[in-house]
Amino acid sequence: MNPSSADGQSHSLPSETTQNGASEQARSGFIRSVKLPTAIAINMTQMCGIGPFITIPLMVAAFAGPQAILGWIAGAILALADGLIWAELGAAMPGAGGTYIYFREAFQYRTGRLMPFIFVWTAVLYIPLIMSTGVIGLVSYLGYIWPNMSQWEIYLVSLVIVGIVLFALYRRIESIGVLTNVLFCIMLLSIGLVIIAAFTHFNPGLAFTYPPNAFTLNGAFFAGLGAGLIVGIYDYLGYNTTAYMGSEIRNPGRVIPWSIIVSILGIMVLYLALNIGVLGVVPWQTVAKSSSIASLVLERAWGKGISYVVTGLIIITAFASVFAGLLGGSRVPYNAARDGVFLRQFGKLHPRYHFPHIALIVMCIITAIGAFFSLSVVINMLIAVMVLIQSIGQVVALTVLRRRQPNLRRPYRMWLYPLPSIIALVGWAYVYYSSGLLPIVLSLVWVAAGVIAYLLWARFVEHTWPFGPKEIKEEYLEQPEEAGISA
Repeated sequence: MNPSSADGQSHSLPSETTQNGASEQARSGFIRSVKLPTAIAINMTQMCGIGPFITIPLMVAAFAGPQAILGWIAGAILALADGLIWAELGAAMPGAGGTYIYFREAFQYRTGRLMPFIFVWTAVLYIPLIMSTGVIGLVSYLGYIWPNMSQWEIYLVSLVIVGIVLFALYRRIESIGVLTNVLFCIMLLSIGLVIIAAFTHFNPGLAFTYPPNAFTLNGAFFAGLGAGLIVGIYDYLGYNTTAYMGSEIRNPGRVIPWSIIVSILGIMVLYLALNIGVLGVVPWQTVAKSSSIASLVLERAWGKGISYVVTGLIIITAFASVFAGLLGGSRVPYNAARDGVFLRQFGKLHPRYHFPHIALIVMCIITAIGAFFSLSVVINMLIAVMVLIQSIGQVVALTVLRRRQPNLRRPYRMWLYPLPSIIALVGWAYVYYSSGLLPIVLSLVWVAAGVIAYLLWARFVEHTWPFGPKEIKEEYLEQPEEAGISA
């Protein structure tokens, strides 16, 4: 692999070096302690939470047959194309906040602080909603062990789960790295056991017998592909978690790109194996109607006793995904507040443990509220809002930065540019269109409300564009040595 540097010369992804990061630590408040193995674990733990265990039935129902594997493949292609965008931007601008930083740098020339403000406005909603789906899925699998829970018991358990996540994250990042690796191992064990159980009782006739016209390119096929792609990309979400934590990544110019690429490819292999294995044990018509398909496969393969044990591991896996997502997501409003683009309270670090505790607490509260709604409502809303601002916006941001800041130090440059950007743009537009009328309308309303909030804030608080001058600050262009620091 030979990504090119900004001067057009070809270089390998930089290896880890030893440099003094004391000055950057003093400026940002973070410690660069997360290495590549932990970074991959953080991404993959966030990606492979409860998602595939609760969405395999949705995927199979969308395609109406075992050809549902196309949804996972299409999702992986879109995730990888988008991941290469994250890789270039994250390696060049490794700060706490991810997209917020990229929007701040790219769009400041024409619209001042509008785009980063709108992104944070939407991210404070959709990132916790992603975590809410993890809580909802966790509770649904808990129902296999604890059947007949009342609605109030479900709400109470959801609140307790979010409280435990908050307690687990309320500590130094070094301690979290060890805990993340433990949870990552449990995640691999749980999904691995389901795959083994499936393939030890595998029936190729079930997995590879397709309905008539399964691959006919008609309206029904593309409708199923659109619905399946929404499910697929939802299950891949999380490959960008380390980009949100850029200020805590050691040697980010190397670690951020590799953590994104490896995690997407690794999860794709796991998802394909899981999906094919499940369809080889249970008829696809039954899969499409199941609410706890992994437990059903385990029960048919090894009996109820083992099924209960592995269901417990799946519950821990779901917890791990919520844990990793809130770990990275809480850094977004923190960095925006530090730059004066969000409420100042979010810009405070814990005086002892050095993490954004206010942002973490607020996002945990939103996660708890979102867990009170149905899974389909939460997924549709968060995907529509995320695509409209973050996903499509980052395609534009990468192009703008290549033109506006050609001398920006880029330890990694997108392979085959601009092809992955084009694939990502077309894919995200298709996902947004396929999300349905109500999510589209609600996402537009939410963004419009954000624009109004920005105008009020710009007029009465900051006196900035369009009510004041634009402030052009090319932070990473001015301090290129920090883009690849490996303290």
